[in-house]
Amino acid sequence: MRLTTKGRYAVTAMLDLALHAQRGPVSLADISERQGISLSYLEQLFAKLRRGNLVISVRGPGGGYQLSRDMTGIHVAQVIDAVNESVDATRCQGQGDCHSGDTCLTHHLWCDLSQQIHEFLSGISLADLVERREVQEVAQRQDERRCSGSKPLRLDKIEASAID
Repeated sequence: MRLTTKGRYAVTAMLDLALHAQRGPVSLADISERQGISLSYLEQLFAKLRRGNLVISVRGPGGGYQLSRDMTGIHVAQVIDAVNESVDATRCQGQGDCHSGDTCLTHHLWCDLSQQIHEFLSGISLADLVERREVQEVAQRQDERRCSGSKPLRLDKIEASAID
């Protein structure tokens, strides 16, 4: 089972937005700088997050993105779903053609696991993550690094065309 880069980056960017929400709209350039995710990739992710009604855009000077509702009402599974990602433990993407075109012996086991993971992530809100001490410590370190002018490591080498 693996969550792809798209899903991970979407959750990371939304958590960054939630952490900095009290300061007003957050620019994608700021998220890009703090998280080491390319700006073009973030633009594509946020277009999907906007269509999923998880964020709103604010135009003009000082513009950027804001959460569309309180962070207690946005769950990790919703973020993953909004970018057309799934947490799928099967090798057949749930199609049931995993064994020479038919369902394999363990297909339903892996489908059940996928469902359990989705339910688990549906129970974790952005507010839950923001409240975690270790998340706050990492965010503080990233903010301090940004203020000191140090560049974060680039986490991606993904071109803009990498998102469907």
